[in-house]
Amino acid sequence: MFRNLIPALADRYHVVAPDYPGYGQSDMPDRAEFAYTFDRYAELVDGLLDQLGTRRYTMYVMDYGAPVGWRLALKHPDRVAGFIVQNGNAYDEGLKGFWDPIKAYWADGSDASRKALLPLLTLETTIFQYTDGVSDRTRVSPDNWVHDQALLDRPGNNDIQLDLFYDYRTNLPLYPKVQAYFREFRPPMLIVWGKNDVIFPADGAYPYKEDLPDVETHLLDTGHFALEDKADEMVPLIRDFLAQKVDSRP
Repeated sequence: MFRNLIPALADRYHVVAPDYPGYGQSDMPDRAEFAYTFDRYAELVDGLLDQLGTRRYTMYVMDYGAPVGWRLALKHPDRVAGFIVQNGNAYDEGLKGFWDPIKAYWADGSDASRKALLPLLTLETTIFQYTDGVSDRTRVSPDNWVHDQALLDRPGNNDIQLDLFYDYRTNLPLYPKVQAYFREFRPPMLIVWGKNDVIFPADGAYPYKEDLPDVETHLLDTGHFALEDKADEMVPLIRDFLAQKVDSRP
């Protein structure tokens, strides 16, 4: 997802973009030995940043990365120089109809509710995530879903994804704490949000303004993976935000 953004920022910034376990080029440890939870992901990213000696950073939070980022901010508020938020939720308003079957799984934890989510892991859904809400589909490379689906189709990965669907319920009780953090520490924030996203719709972008009056918000005419077709709009916004709001901040 960040393959085009990283070189666009790397002339001035040290960009760190790890894959979580079970994703990308990271290992996929057995579920019996590794807990696939957002708490665990946050612990690993925190440990990585410590090993790198990274004591001050701006976070780009999107989708699953948002609850990981919120955990880091709550643990180390002094380390966060700012946020770039792209379709990353911190408010109840941001979980609409797409989440109903996942919420049903949260409610009963049943095997039937778990299996009902398997269609979310198919190639059809992966293509949908990349193309729904995009006005010009030719701007989105098919390599995206070919690559993603190959990783999703690894033996055992379905259960990892279903574990994470279930653990997402642990993020909602954090929202009031995250919002209180926003109000207390007032981190600089840029929102660049695909407004046509049905997974994390624009309803989740608006409430940030209530806790961060100075937030800079741009709702873009695209879907879930906004960088795929709107990087040419987003990169200048991100560079300007970092230069004006973050670089000079103590």
